[in-house]
Amino acid sequence: MLALLWTGACKPVSRYEPWNAEHANALIAAHAHREGALLPILHALQEEFGCIDREAEPMIADALNISRAEVHGVVTFYHDFREKPAGRHVLKLCRAEACQAAGGDALAACAEQRLGVTIGATTADGRFTLEPVYCLGLCSVSPSAMFDGKIHARLDEKKLDALLSQAER
Repeated sequence: MLALLWTGACKPVSRYEPWNAEHANALIAAHAHREGALLPILHALQEEFGCIDREAEPMIADALNISRAEVHGVVTFYHDFREKPAGRHVLKLCRAEACQAAGGDALAACAEQRLGVTIGATTADGRFTLEPVYCLGLCSVSPSAMFDGKIHARLDEKKLDALLSQAER
């Protein structure tokens, strides 16, 4: 996987490889022999390209001798599989009832305003993706979020702002 590069005054260059069917076929072949290979293949493709390109679905179906509908069903069922690459930083805000009751709605509005995008979108410069997640299992310490794979509990606007500010450096 490519590292994220900063080009100065311009926006960051993608941290993912550009879509390449030949490279995708090699990744698929590397996992096709495994039992239950579909999820490992999807994870490998997303790790490399930042998303599951629609061109990959028939390639995977052919390699695993399953229908395209089965592949597409798995890709669309799991929320972590993307159609487009995420930004450099991913903020997943818990939108479940316990977090909402503890101020999650205000926190979500704050994050949207701070980043200038709605939940489910990526900032124009590609630095942040704001996503909903429906329960991180931290109801007793809500509201909670996951930022770049790390859990943060008892969030408020001040803590969220500090988290985002630190990532902007």
